[in-house]
Amino acid sequence: MRAAIIEAPGKVSVTTVPDPTPGPRDVVVAVASCGLCGTDLHILQGEFAPTLPIVPGHEFAGEIVEIGSDVTELAVGDKVAVDPSLYCHECHYCRIGRGNLCERWNAIGVSKPGGAAQFAVAPVANCVRLPDHIDVKDAALIEPLSCAVRGYDVLRSTLGAEVLIYGSGTMGLMMLELAKRTGAASVDILDINPERLATASTLGVSRAAATAEELDTPRGWDVVIDATGNAGAIQDGLGRVAKGGTFLQFGVADYATTAVIEPYRIYNQEITITGSMAVLHSYERAAALFASGVLDPAVFISDRMPLESYPEALDRFKAGQGRKIVVEP
Repeated sequence: MRAAIIEAPGKVSVTTVPDPTPGPRDVVVAVASCGLCGTDLHILQGEFAPTLPIVPGHEFAGEIVEIGSDVTELAVGDKVAVDPSLYCHECHYCRIGRGNLCERWNAIGVSKPGGAAQFAVAPVANCVRLPDHIDVKDAALIEPLSCAVRGYDVLRSTLGAEVLIYGSGTMGLMMLELAKRTGAASVDILDINPERLATASTLGVSRAAATAEELDTPRGWDVVIDATGNAGAIQDGLGRVAKGGTFLQFGVADYATTAVIEPYRIYNQEITITGSMAVLHSYERAAALFASGVLDPAVFISDRMPLESYPEALDRFKAGQGRKIVVEP
């Protein structure tokens, strides 16, 4: 089969590799679409993936073409979206229900071969069957949506909150859509890319601007979400949290990124600073939300490119062009 390979830091190619073979409780998925995200760029930089080379792609969906000998829940021909998270189910964090913090955490497309290929293998437990009305080529959006759902689990949002989101890429726009459905009184969004701000306006953001100063909100915001991983945005956002508010680090920053906090202000104003790591008990809920129409794929997916163009797709994503870019084997 054909697959994209991140061979070494900064080096990616598309080549022929052996077809995957399922274990007793695995399925083989013919990949219909695979989304690119910031994690793929980190892997390309030599971060996140424990070893290289690796077939990337942790956001994917497709049709089952082969099942393992002990699989009874799904059948050949079923359309599925795949939760990439692989937990050990034995460590302290798994035993207390925090699998996303697993001491032996693995993920399809990060530490195991992923969906940037014609075929991918996955445990049957990680597959969610899709209803007939879903176009499987759109369903790569379910994995990032499940991360956004996890983010709102962490936030435990209260009704009437005023929300500020840094970044109107795919993840920022997903956080916008969920904020609208979790009772936010207003949702503002910041981005230096006018095209992305225009998309946020299309989706019904309260206000869109390049900087927080343009929005003139001296009190700050009840909830501030960084969806960029950018040091400047993070630092600015920490200073925009209102008294009693919460800052969520949702964007994935480089390992070396740092920010300065003000301990007295955090104490005196009862500010919460928290993070959201990947997926936790949120994938099936994201699939259900997606099936209900919470996202418009025509808005969120800006580019559909062939698998052979995976290196070019990564370059386009790295340059900040478009919104969600997917490759279709």
